[in-house]
Amino acid sequence: MTAPKRIVVWYRKDLRLNDNEALTCAIGQSDEVIPVYVFNEAEWLEDNPYGLRKIGPHRAQFLLESVHRLRAHFRALGIDLVVRVGKPEEEVFELAKATGANYVYANMERMPDEVETQNALERNLWSAGMEISFFRGKMLYYTQDLPFPIAHAPDTFSAFRKEVERFVPVRKPLSTPDAFAPWTCEVEVGALPDLEQLNQTCAMPDQRAEYVFEGGEQTGIQQLSRYLGPERYLDQYNDTRYDLMGAHKASRISPWLASGCLSPKYVYAELKAYEARYRTNKSTQAFFQELLGRDYYRLMGKKYGGCIFEKGGILGRETKALEENWEAFEAWRKGETDAPIINACMIQLQQTGFIPQKARQMVASYLVNDLGVDWRMGAAYFQHILIDYDICSTWVNWNIVGGVGPDAKDDRALNIENQAKRYDPKGDYTGRWLGSVLR
Repeated sequence: MTAPKRIVVWYRKDLRLNDNEALTCAIGQSDEVIPVYVFNEAEWLEDNPYGLRKIGPHRAQFLLESVHRLRAHFRALGIDLVVRVGKPEEEVFELAKATGANYVYANMERMPDEVETQNALERNLWSAGMEISFFRGKMLYYTQDLPFPIAHAPDTFSAFRKEVERFVPVRKPLSTPDAFAPWTCEVEVGALPDLEQLNQTCAMPDQRAEYVFEGGEQTGIQQLSRYLGPERYLDQYNDTRYDLMGAHKASRISPWLASGCLSPKYVYAELKAYEARYRTNKSTQAFFQELLGRDYYRLMGKKYGGCIFEKGGILGRETKALEENWEAFEAWRKGETDAPIINACMIQLQQTGFIPQKARQMVASYLVNDLGVDWRMGAAYFQHILIDYDICSTWVNWNIVGGVGPDAKDDRALNIENQAKRYDPKGDYTGRWLGSVLR
C-alpha cells in the first residue's frame, strides 16, 4: 500500500484559510495537509538595532489572537494547527521529517531576513531529500501578471498606477476549504504560548480608543463587512479618510491585511460587490487606490531589498542632515515635544498601537523635518509599536519622509501648526489624548 502523500504548510504572514495559495495547492496535491506556525524567536524575542523589541505588546496580542483563531478554524474542519517556538528553519524541518512529509509549501516573503530563513530551511530539507515550494499571498496582483519585471517596476506610484490599474485584471480569491482529510500519523501539535512565555507584556485597553482590534480571519471579515455594509460608510471615505477621530471614517482593516488575516484580493472582490450593489464613486476609487498602494510599496521593497533599511535608502545617498538624537527621539516617542498635536498622536500610538493615516504623516514629518532625527529611528519605533506593521509599507514610507525614497516629489515637510488647525480645529482630538491616561 502506498504511503499517503503529506505536505507541511508553513504559515507566516498569511494567517487565514481563505485565498491562501499555499494551502489550496497543498490540498489539491496531497492526501494530508499539516499546517504549522512557528513563533520565530528572531522576531518575537529579539530587539531591533535601536534597542526596541521587534514585536511590541499590541501586535503581539493581535498575532496571538490570530494564531489562536486560525487553530480553532482548522480544528473545526477536522485537523489541527501545529505550533512551535524557535527557529522556523529548524522547527519546520523537524516536523517534516517526523511526519514523513514529501514537501513543505509556504507563501513567499521577500525581505533579507525572511529570505535568509527560507534559504536555510530549503538547505535543511534538501539534506533529507525533501523540497519546498513557494507561492504568492501578500499582493493584490500576481507579479507574473504585471507588464514589467520587478527590477523595472516604476519608481513613482502614479506611473505604477497608470501601467496596471486599467490593464491588469485582479484574479478572483481562492475559496475557503470545507474540510480536511484526517492525519494518519502521530503529530505533537504543541501548545500555544502565552505572552509571558514570549517575554511580552499585555497591552491594556484604553477607554479613549474608538475601535478595538482583535486578531483573526473572521474578525477581519466582520470589520470589512461592517464598513461595506448597508450603512455605506465607504461612501464618505474620500472626505473622511484623513480625519483623526471617528470609528468609521476609514475601514481600519490594515491590521488584518498586515498579518495576512485578510487577503487583498478578497477585499477587492468585496469592494467590487459593493460597487455593484450601490455605485462606483470617488470614495470607492480612493479605497481601491489604497489597496493599489500596498502593492506599490511591496514592489519597491522587492526591487530595492535591504536598501530600504539603510540611511541612504532607496536613493542611495542622504539628502538631509539627520542625526541619531536620542533625547529628541525619546521626547517624540513619549509625546513630550513642543507640539501638542504630535504629543496626542504619539500617546494614542503608545496606548493603542494605532494612529490614523494623517497622524502618521504628521509625526513622521515632525521627527525628521522639525527635530532633525534620523528617519530610521522613527521606522524602528513603528516596527515595534504598530499593530498593523508591514515591512514594505512602513520602511518605504519612512524612506520618503527621510528624503531617500523612490519618488523625490513625495518628500513634503508638513507645517504642523497648519495641520493642527486643519485636522483638529477645535482641539477635540488633542484634548482626548492629552488628558489623564484612562484604563
